[in-house]
Amino acid sequence: MMKGGFGGMNMQALMKQAQAMQAKMEEDKRKLEESVVSAKSGGDMVEVTMNGKYELQSIKINPTAVDPDDVEMLEDLVMAAVNDANAQIKKLEEQYAPKMPTNLGGMF
Repeated sequence: MMKGGFGGMNMQALMKQAQAMQAKMEEDKRKLEESVVSAKSGGDMVEVTMNGKYELQSIKINPTAVDPDDVEMLEDLVMAAVNDANAQIKKLEEQYAPKMPTNLGGMF
C-alpha cells in the first residue's frame, strides 16, 4: 500500500503546492495585464501603444503620413502597427503561460 495515497506525497503538501501554483499564475496574469508594448510602422510614421489586455493606449501619427490622396497607405500603416503590437502581447502571453511542472512529487 502506498504511503499517503499520492506516491508518498501527503494531501497537505499537495494542497500547498497547488496554492503556490495558483498564486504564481495570478501574479503572472497581473504582470501580463500591466505590460505595455509599443509598435511602429512606416519608418516611425505610425506608433501604437497597447497593454496586456489588448487595449490600445495610444496612436501617434506623424503629420507627414497624412496624405488625403492616399488614405489607404495610412490605414495600412495603422493596421501594421496594431498587428505588431498584438503579436508582441501574444509572445508575452506565451512567456507567462502556466507551464506544467515536470515533477509532481510522484503524484502519478
